[in-house]
Amino acid sequence: MTKFFINHQEELLRSFITIAVVLILKFVFTKAVKKVGKLGDFNKVRTNLIIKYISIALTIIAIAVLTLIWSVNFKDLGALLASIFAVIGVALFAQWSILSNITAGVIIFFSYPFKIGNTIRIFDKEIHKTDKNGEETFVIEDIRAFHLHLRRGNGEILTYPNSLVLQKGVSLVQTYNEDSQEL
Repeated sequence: MTKFFINHQEELLRSFITIAVVLILKFVFTKAVKKVGKLGDFNKVRTNLIIKYISIALTIIAIAVLTLIWSVNFKDLGALLASIFAVIGVALFAQWSILSNITAGVIIFFSYPFKIGNTIRIFDKEIHKTDKNGEETFVIEDIRAFHLHLRRGNGEILTYPNSLVLQKGVSLVQTYNEDSQEL
């Protein structure tokens, strides 16, 4: 065991530095996202979801750097990764909306002007059961990674994909005031 540490001293040091940098970056990014979430008055669940995405991205980057540090045989690794990515590629092609909805969820977190409890109108003719004014509004119940939970005026819950929120026109009808618990 001692021989291993002596022979691979440089790789071990670089690995330690890589892991330390990733942990520091995770801490910094987590703090920044929490600050943005607090300043933007975002839901804590949304903030934690973005932190989770950042952790996954940093882990993937760390694994890539560690494979370079330890000089993994890229021919063997390439064959393995090609097989894995072929299967994942087919799955993502079949479910491309999952990836687009996650990306839209991240965009919505940082730039969506509406919050949970707000009343909105979505300009999408396919989801409307019009009321007496010819317009339907929805109350945002929850904002998830893949979709929004919207409540119709009759109490019915509708799940609406995040990617469509970015594609369709959405207007704010009424904001939710947390202090008075009223619309």
